[in-house]
Amino acid sequence: MDRTFARLVTSALPGLMALSTFSAVAQTYPVKTVRYIVPMSAGSGADTIGRIVAAGMTQVFGQQMILDNRTGAAGNLGADIAAKSPADGYTLFQASSTHATNVSLYRKLPYDLVKDFAPVTQLASSPSLLVVHPSLPVKTVAELVKLTRARPGEMNYASTGAGSATFLAAELFKGMAGVNIVHVPYRGGGEAVTAIIAGEVSVYFAPMASILPYVRQGRVRAVAATTLKRLAQFPQLPTIAESGYDGYQAGNWYGIFVPVKTPRDIVMAIRAGAVAAMSEPATQKRLIDLGYLIVGDQPEEFAAFLKSEIASFEKIIRQTGLKVE
Repeated sequence: MDRTFARLVTSALPGLMALSTFSAVAQTYPVKTVRYIVPMSAGSGADTIGRIVAAGMTQVFGQQMILDNRTGAAGNLGADIAAKSPADGYTLFQASSTHATNVSLYRKLPYDLVKDFAPVTQLASSPSLLVVHPSLPVKTVAELVKLTRARPGEMNYASTGAGSATFLAAELFKGMAGVNIVHVPYRGGGEAVTAIIAGEVSVYFAPMASILPYVRQGRVRAVAATTLKRLAQFPQLPTIAESGYDGYQAGNWYGIFVPVKTPRDIVMAIRAGAVAAMSEPATQKRLIDLGYLIVGDQPEEFAAFLKSEIASFEKIIRQTGLKVE
């Protein structure tokens, strides 16, 4: 998942060359406003990248991309709405690693992530930070584990819902560290961020893009990164893996999907538009500064990546015994 900007440059070339062929399609698509469904709340990492990309695509296409936040059920509500939308290119769905997790986590879903959608492109990935409220007397993972074991059942953590990447990151940590931290679900990332800032919860495994400003302001304390290697933005911040939990890794990715029967030329036009939007220098800088790792791959590459993610999460969920009715 930790792909660098060089990945975008390599991947973007076919997309940018496709702009010449896509210009013919653009004469007929899009000719009206496009709905861009983000199944997470305002202020979340998903919402942040969705707004940036939608604004960029509006400029590329010359047609408005309207962001539609459809929250609920760990992103499943928005996914179901998108899956049942017309396959004409006028409904885009921004999924995340949460949806790959949900395939195995939920016993029954009203949609099929693989069969009901056509992958367009993975936009970016986003590492997460283990953060705590400043009132908590911990600065390291070891101190957090020690405090949690001293207060069994008293500590709590925020998530964006059972099945979300934030939920899975915390549950993986709980299992590896052997600690009991109570789950407190919120409807979306914005609410979870508000909760950790306000001290309603003690711990949050937060997407870096949504929590970074508050770490810099000192309103939350970053304890560790969830990546295998230290982050360039925080070279002094250790990872959970190097803090005694070898192999621990968690994070999120975001990508565009459309209903499965959407014509191929429209799929490629959407992909080219998204890559062109992220290739704009100011947009590149903004995404990178927020902690996103830009991808912009081809539909086939994204499809293969999705299948590998579903398989990986299925293995983890089977090992941990997690299930949501």
